[in-house]
Amino acid sequence: MIGTPITTPISPRLLRGALELEQTDRGFLPHRLPAWARTQYDDGQMSMVESQPSGVRLVFRTSATVVELETVPTKRDYIGAPPRPDGVYDVLVDGQLVTQLTASGGDVITIDLMTGATSTRAGQPETLRVAGLAAVPKTVEIWLPHDETTELVALRTDAPVEPAPVTRRIWLHHGSSISHGSNATHPTGTWPALAAAQAGVELVNLGFGGSSYLQPFIARTIRDTPADLISLKLGINIVNSDGLRLRSLTPAVHGFLDTIRDGHPDTPLLVVSPILCPIHENTPGPTNWDLSALAAGELRFTATGNPDEIPAGKLTLSVIRTELARILAQRALTDPNLHYLDGLLLYGEADNVAHPLPDDLHPDAATHELIADRFTQHVFTPKGPFTA
Repeated sequence: MIGTPITTPISPRLLRGALELEQTDRGFLPHRLPAWARTQYDDGQMSMVESQPSGVRLVFRTSATVVELETVPTKRDYIGAPPRPDGVYDVLVDGQLVTQLTASGGDVITIDLMTGATSTRAGQPETLRVAGLAAVPKTVEIWLPHDETTELVALRTDAPVEPAPVTRRIWLHHGSSISHGSNATHPTGTWPALAAAQAGVELVNLGFGGSSYLQPFIARTIRDTPADLISLKLGINIVNSDGLRLRSLTPAVHGFLDTIRDGHPDTPLLVVSPILCPIHENTPGPTNWDLSALAAGELRFTATGNPDEIPAGKLTLSVIRTELARILAQRALTDPNLHYLDGLLLYGEADNVAHPLPDDLHPDAATHELIADRFTQHVFTPKGPFTA
């Protein structure tokens, strides 16, 4: 414990990447969707992933040598699957990663992958501690686990804390579990966090695992959120869920873009099509668990749709890429700040040979780095749509 600790109230002034901070019985819960949007979609998957703080971090200036953060994480225990590792907290000082911490306590949600049934066991808060910092003014960032819901109880230091000013452009990105950070091993290792660090921008990550379906409430959230740059990575969850047909995809994309443009008429806006996913390139959804792999204790996915139904409007990733390119070319004629990026430029067939998707759906940690590097090269360079 700190000898004479200074407790600084958790507040939005210290938090970046969250759109709302909910007060709970134990502390404060960061949300990546506002309350009005959460009430429009009473879905367990969305509730779980929007509360997982991908890209959310505490940022403050201090001369403290000791920093303590008391949290209540929520662990997930999937019946029949290998145990999940504890979520990682990345601690950065003046932009450099200095340590990584984990919290083993907290609540536990047990999930039956076969039935979808869940149960929750309440746990206790845990205190994370960083000591030995230089007693000089510095910017400290504590990135919360990208895949583990985290309530913030208390921030304690041995010197005063003040909010750090935001001086860089704000990049808001929306996407699926790949953008959320599935299979990344720590919060600054997701491809959006890596790309933001390379480009020197402030990230707001609205990547929601298994939950990117062109929902109108997400478009309105983006419309109402301050941003200097906006990107949308669209397509994979639409195939996963088998939720749309080609005839309904097209107006849904137009409506999503129209809503965003209502609030950001001139903001650089980039639409990214899906990266390569061999199981769904030419096979429609839905996506299901690979039961034979699950029986062997592995998490893998399989495509269960019928390719013969593609002429009738069933969607594959190949079909979606073609339609997104057509829509964006059409709209760009009257919207010079609208841009398109083929996701195969971020991860394509050759990359799949060198870096296969370990569960047939999500990239591993090294591939997150590859995608981030490619995204930065295509988007943030002088000829890219997000050039400074």
